[in-house]
Amino acid sequence: MKKKLAISCLLFAWICANGALLDAVQVVAWGKMFSGYAKNMSVTAALKETFDPTKPCEMCIGVATAKDDLEQKNLPATTEQNSGKLVLALSASSAFVLVDVADAWPFDRARVVPNRSDSVPVPPPRA
Repeated sequence: MKKKLAISCLLFAWICANGALLDAVQVVAWGKMFSGYAKNMSVTAALKETFDPTKPCEMCIGVATAKDDLEQKNLPATTEQNSGKLVLALSASSAFVLVDVADAWPFDRARVVPNRSDSVPVPPPRA
């Protein structure tokens, strides 16, 4: 249950971030306009009046201004605005170096340890 709730919340956040919520509001506005026109006109005339760009309703005007505001906020900044900012995406990365494992082993320690010259003591035989 928690996983489904998390996925649905993430999906809703993604829809809101992409501006699809404004499209859903626009569909609701069209539905209200169509139902209002369909009470007095035929279906084809109501559809023509609903999608007539010269007669938008208040919700359609609100959605259009919200979309314009969103586009103005998402415009890429010009170079004059970014002149004082540090852009980290364009900074040079450090060099990636692979090290051979045999070269990294400390051979000096292996040479310092003395070799055993005595023979290993053998236990007496069992009777």
